[in-house]
Amino acid sequence: MKIISVVGARPNFMKMAPIDKEIRKHNSEFPAEGFKHIICHTGQHYDMNMSDVFFYDLELPKPEYYLNVGSGSHAEQTAKIMIEFEKVLFNEKPDIIIVYGDVNSTIACSLVAAKLGIKIVHVEAGLRSFDREMPEEINRVLTDHLADYLFVTEKAGIKNLDSEGIPQDKMFFVGNVMIDSLIYYLPRTVKSNIMYNLELQPSSYLLVTLHRPSNVDNPENITKILSLLNKLAEKRKIIFPVHPRARNRIKNNLSDFNKNLFITDPIGYIDFLTLMKNAELVLTDSGGIQEETTYLGVQCLTIRNNTERPVTVEIGTNQLAGTDSEKILQAAYGIINNGEIKKGSIPDLWDGKTSERIVHMISNFQ
Repeated sequence: MKIISVVGARPNFMKMAPIDKEIRKHNSEFPAEGFKHIICHTGQHYDMNMSDVFFYDLELPKPEYYLNVGSGSHAEQTAKIMIEFEKVLFNEKPDIIIVYGDVNSTIACSLVAAKLGIKIVHVEAGLRSFDREMPEEINRVLTDHLADYLFVTEKAGIKNLDSEGIPQDKMFFVGNVMIDSLIYYLPRTVKSNIMYNLELQPSSYLLVTLHRPSNVDNPENITKILSLLNKLAEKRKIIFPVHPRARNRIKNNLSDFNKNLFITDPIGYIDFLTLMKNAELVLTDSGGIQEETTYLGVQCLTIRNNTERPVTVEIGTNQLAGTDSEKILQAAYGIINNGEIKKGSIPDLWDGKTSERIVHMISNFQ
């Protein structure tokens, strides 16, 4: 069976890595039933710190295809990916493509495969924020309706797909491949020098990640967030890795930075995992980080009004803080000043064996 995995942006790499490892394990154990696994990197994230370093950290083989689409509007990026990926499919004629998450690469390649009659596996299916202003939400919904096999990370995903009329025989509750990566690489954090390099002590600093356009592209919103971070920096050191696209915009919106607010380039997976597991509090608008902090038991404030990962709020350590700066500040103060810690537990099937379940199921697909 020939399989093409499509990756394009930072979260995809962490989701694909355990699948690739499990496929290689399967091939060594069952050579007569082996897969040919081809990696196609669309180049949606093309900066070295957002892409190449992850292939190195995650020990991924070099992609057989690199589409080099780069940045652009949603329409431009999606169109470029579709044009180039169609060539890959004509050349390789795979049995299945695997798409991950909710980025533009996911929907673009799913559209191309569906029109060519090639089976689609969607890893991380069924997540819904119910906010159509998020481009990712549109990508999720459309990909799920195109996919032939939908692998779901949390039970809410099954409910969402069922309510949209997706046949139940297409849905598989398998757990979370992001957690597979986290569990596998967590022991390697002991060799990371990032804490020493940044002069940090465990549980004595805050970690911030922001990438959603509503937060970083809106001048008014990013100025409010930076003012909020400046206030928190009076209490704690803050580490804020920033996407290259947003770095100049952020610096232009706040001239007076507190000396405890450290804005850095993007950080590789192992180093970032080290920072996350040792943080007192993480402030983010990322979906994956809501999941990872829940597994690690680290306090998380999500700077959004909704989440497509409700299990992280229902039983995890994540809190929806909204977008009101004063409310976010008070929630953060509650944690760092008053010890108002949210206790959490690990969701079902977040056990490091999701990729094993996925590859086993794919091996039985016709």
